[in-house]
Amino acid sequence: MGFSYNKLWKLLIDKNMKKVELRDKISISPNTLSRLSKNEKVNLDVLGKICKELKCNIGDIVDYIDDDAGGDSK
Repeated sequence: MGFSYNKLWKLLIDKNMKKVELRDKISISPNTLSRLSKNEKVNLDVLGKICKELKCNIGDIVDYIDDDAGGDSK
């Protein structure tokens, strides 16, 4: 199971905001921003803060990636 935050980065570009600006506005650690950049899991509270700051829904910033979507392992 994986996640992609590509939508978040595109949204930041549309809003002319840098990753560091977002980090500072919502008071998250550099490590959390790094995990987002690497498409790693983050706390749901972090995603909530991002949605509140950017005035969007969670589906606007993250996609679920099904690791098994490639086919069967029969």
